[in-house]
This record gives sequence, C-alpha cells and structure tokens, in this order.
Amino acid sequence: MDLTVVAYVVYLLISVALTIWVARTLSRNGRIFLADVLKGDEKLAEAVNHLLVVGFYLVNFGFVALYLSQDEAVANARTLFEALSVKLGVVLLVLGVMHLGNVYVLNKIRRRGAMERQMVPPVPPQGWTAPVAGA
Repeated sequence: MDLTVVAYVVYLLISVALTIWVARTLSRNGRIFLADVLKGDEKLAEAVNHLLVVGFYLVNFGFVALYLSQDEAVANARTLFEALSVKLGVVLLVLGVMHLGNVYVLNKIRRRGAMERQMVPPVPPQGWTAPVAGA
C-alpha cells in the first residue's frame, strides 16, 4: 500500500475520532450553559444542543473531507508524520475556533437575557407618583 493512502486513512480515522469526541464533550458539558442562556428551558436547551452538534458534525466532516487531498506523494515515514501533523493541526484549530465562536455567540445571548431580567423591576410600582413641581 502506498504511504499516501496510509496517510489518508490515518488522517481520516484520527480526524473523525477527534470530531466525535469533541462534539460529545461539548454537548455533554454545554447543556447547563445552554439552559442558562435559554432561561432554564430544558427542552429548548436540549433541542438547541442537538442542533449545534449536528451542525458541528456537518461542518467538521465537510472540512475534513475537503482537506483530505495531498499535493505531494508521501515517500517515507518522516513525510507521513509531517503531512499528518499539518492536517491534524489544522483540523484541531478549526475545531477550537468553531467552539470559541459558539461560546462567544451564546455568551452574548446570555448576557442580553441577563440584562433584560435586571431591567424588569421585581414588583410593579404600587401607587407611587413623583411629586409635582410647583405644587
């Protein structure tokens, strides 16, 4: 078997395994954060969590597939490891950037919701009126 094909197989196996592991980890640990963002609505948080995981899989598997091709043939073990390190490094950076982007957006939503909750008085005004000027 050609070393280029070995590089492809190893790249796909590691990239798919990393994507699945990251998605499961983020999904499991992000439920509490999503519930807070969505004001305690557990069913909506679970639905949004599932949609985020599906989108995460689609984008990452698509990127992994597009990034599969190799311009140069892999001639020896050294170039095999170099090619894998570059490809896997880029995949990991994309996973990290996607995660940070999601957290940034969800945190903005969370902050906006917290600010809206602070602006609402806990008890509506009860017959109090401001003094009239000049009276």
